[in-house]
Amino acid sequence: MHSSASPTQPAAQRPPARFSIAPAGRTRACLAPLPVAALRLPRSTCTRLQRLGIRTVEDLAALPRASLTRRFGAEVLLRLDQALGHIPEPISPQPPPAPFAFRMTLPEPIGLLRDVEAGLGRLLTRLCARLAARGMGARRLVFTARRVDQASVQAELRLARPMRDAARIAALFRRGLETLDAGYGIDQIRLEAVELEPLPPRQRSTHGPRQQDALADIITRLGARIGLENITRFLPADSHLPEKSFSLVPATYSMAAEESWPSPAPRPLVVFPPEPITGHGPRPPARFRWRRLWFHLAQAQGPERITPEWWFDHPEWRSGVRDYWRVVTREGRRLWLFFTPQTPGWFVAGDFV
Repeated sequence: MHSSASPTQPAAQRPPARFSIAPAGRTRACLAPLPVAALRLPRSTCTRLQRLGIRTVEDLAALPRASLTRRFGAEVLLRLDQALGHIPEPISPQPPPAPFAFRMTLPEPIGLLRDVEAGLGRLLTRLCARLAARGMGARRLVFTARRVDQASVQAELRLARPMRDAARIAALFRRGLETLDAGYGIDQIRLEAVELEPLPPRQRSTHGPRQQDALADIITRLGARIGLENITRFLPADSHLPEKSFSLVPATYSMAAEESWPSPAPRPLVVFPPEPITGHGPRPPARFRWRRLWFHLAQAQGPERITPEWWFDHPEWRSGVRDYWRVVTREGRRLWLFFTPQTPGWFVAGDFV
């Protein structure tokens, strides 16, 4: 087997490795264009070989074996013969990690929800102990129940945050267990953590971690009903454009912003792409139509000028700078309007609700 990527090339510039199996009898031809570093030789040896003009495996294999041994030692020929398959190379495969799964065979079939929960609780205790010993937390668990008719039913739990608290996990599992069909009884149960993440110990306090845990439990319960990917949160983004100053990300795989959102002036609760309205001049229009309704200006505060991000080519900035106004209408709506002086026009960009 050989790779077309050069081991001496920097990792940041190295192209994606492509592997292939050398046909029978063509091992040397496939290894020939590879650099000598591909033979797993020490860096100092590779440097000495390159200084002598020996850069590829083909260059090395063409040299007299006796002179190679006298000058570079026996390791060079050993690595070359191992690569060509002339000398066997024993390996010690890494043992597979212990699975984060536990099973329990029941002496008598069970079918009541409280009995299944009791069995799950025992498995969770053992699983969480192993997770704690490895410094890991579970993100997805699968509970499998084998019925007496040899059919299996499963309940899956996807967690909003990595967790190894048996009591909390058991409470979140309850909805999934209620949907299991026990049939004529369950005689074996199995619990496996199929997705893991590092979970180092943390300092417990009276407010921060407990509040985060409570929020994660709520997200987990909602995710069991509508899907975790459908629960999102807003995070601040570095952009002058108000409609691009935030990003929408899954709440499960993100953390809330620790600092307050930067804002030089009050911002509306709802921000949306600009919607044009009728108006002339740099002052807010006294009367305008927006979303099929007419509004009359009662109060205006501004302007707040926001300049373009010249280092980005946003189509939204091609109209130039924007002068933002906070207006109150007689109809009771509090809107965020802006005016573009270069290409005169008025737009609604937000609603203070």
